[in-house]
Amino acid sequence: MREDCKLYELRGVWITTVYEIDWPKTKNNPQAQKEEFIKILEQLKDLNINSVFVQVRPTSDAFYNSKINPWSDYLTGTQGKNPGYDPLEFMIEEAHKRNMEIHAWLNPYRITTKGTDLNQLADNNPAKLHPEWVLEHNDTLFYNPQNIDVINYIATTVFEIVAKYNIDGIHFDEYFYPYNYPPPDCKCKYICTCDGNYECIVDTARCRMEAINYMIRMVYNAIKSIKPNVQFGISPFGIWKNKSSDINGSNTNGLEGYYDLYSDALVWIDEGIIDYIAPQIYWETENKDNPYETLVRWWSNVVDGTNVKLYVGQNINKEETAKELTKEIDINREYKEVEGNILFSYRDIKNNNQGVIEQLKKAYSQKACIKR
Repeated sequence: MREDCKLYELRGVWITTVYEIDWPKTKNNPQAQKEEFIKILEQLKDLNINSVFVQVRPTSDAFYNSKINPWSDYLTGTQGKNPGYDPLEFMIEEAHKRNMEIHAWLNPYRITTKGTDLNQLADNNPAKLHPEWVLEHNDTLFYNPQNIDVINYIATTVFEIVAKYNIDGIHFDEYFYPYNYPPPDCKCKYICTCDGNYECIVDTARCRMEAINYMIRMVYNAIKSIKPNVQFGISPFGIWKNKSSDINGSNTNGLEGYYDLYSDALVWIDEGIIDYIAPQIYWETENKDNPYETLVRWWSNVVDGTNVKLYVGQNINKEETAKELTKEIDINREYKEVEGNILFSYRDIKNNNQGVIEQLKKAYSQKACIKR
């Protein structure tokens, strides 16, 4: 980003590729896909948005030229089929032309969104090559987070992207363990990675959490070993714990990332193994159980005094939150720890859900740069 503006604020948008939500809308047509993406960037640039978070590995696949993961079927309709160009290389070039940052958004564990037949995957898909890495849940497949080979595979996947591409950041969302994934009969038969040491932990929840933490440490170290300037960030569920569960939790009453998703964001912040955190605060300001500002304040207190930046993840897909987007941005700006926001997702800007375009024109009337 050029530092030629007076205001510093990250203004991001998630661009989703899974389920064909945002991009691409066409398959087997490189030129059409490129034109689609340029139109997205042009619209966002006109709204003074300065960063995009593009989903480049939605399901154990790749929107980039990889020696590890197969080409995504969202590009061609067939997993493993070369789309005829390198989408990530193209997206980086076009984003940087417009002085916009681009972060490569990866889902580390998800293999399928529907179906459990490994034979439907490309022959070079790591899940097909290593079925012992794979778990099933609710007619989907995901990689076993406690498998050390899976952890190495994810870190190597990230290393490949950072080494090959001029990317500004690597981004994970909250899809770690699936919600309601049942605990195993854990009797020391699972490998648990705890601070780099292999040991068995009887507490399944803690074991799962430590495996995820270890993966995040590995990914952070992989990034910094090659390009220290590349940012690593995670967008967890908006509630760590409710105060009713832990005195240090937020004054809320909702699903808890710590207990329900085995996601301990406070460890990542305390250890400094992420550069930024973007909690998904997807509730409206008057929500009875989880008021928006209550969570903004809580996360602001959590990052205060650390080197971890706070960007608020906001939902413009829901009517209740989309119609008060400007109000929520104003709340963000009241907290010095909040350095910007990321909107989910581009489709709702394109469709101008609840007048978000007019709201963004008002909120983002001045250009802004991103602090580094």
